[in-house]
Amino acid sequence: MTTTDETQTARPAGRPRSARAEKAIIDATLDLIGESSGLAELSIEAIAARAGVGKTTIYRRWSNKEDLLVDALATLKSPLPSPRGGSVRDDLVAYVEVFQRDACDASKRCVMNIAMNEAERHPRLVERIRQVTIEPRRAAIAALLRRGMATGELRADMDPLIAMAALIGTAMWYVRSEGVAEVSRELAERIVDQLLAGIAPAEAVKAGP
Repeated sequence: MTTTDETQTARPAGRPRSARAEKAIIDATLDLIGESSGLAELSIEAIAARAGVGKTTIYRRWSNKEDLLVDALATLKSPLPSPRGGSVRDDLVAYVEVFQRDACDASKRCVMNIAMNEAERHPRLVERIRQVTIEPRRAAIAALLRRGMATGELRADMDPLIAMAALIGTAMWYVRSEGVAEVSRELAERIVDQLLAGIAPAEAVKAGP
């Protein structure tokens, strides 16, 4: 038997984890965060009781409450689609649709806001949450914007951070201030096209007064 075969057929040591139990634990954690006034009030005992599992079931998967909180909060952010490799515009529209979808879920926003508001009391935990939930998105958006700068679809002197903030902030603003309650590709296209009018190559923009 080859090494590859051994790798494919070997069973992990210990008792197999239940996907159903893990989902129940994650859901219970998020529910309790939403009902709490902060992360410090949560306990493994309360999470286990809400999920209908024993504490040992939780500790088989997570070594401590902080690890569980980070993994639970990471599920609140929808994954960004892989870039199709066509136009940067089309990929940006697909990203903005995801931002809209997440912003439209009021319960997810509430839970994430509770967690992120703990920065002063639990700076290390909030930084871990940021690294897991926010930074991967920032990296993906930055990579897409850099691709556009390299191909000439975007201005070479563009500030990626400002462009990123404009994309995400505008999508969230429409949900929170304009009452948009569902994903709209037409709105995503308008947001991207309006932004591109400001960050497109200089020769494609009409000269100002």
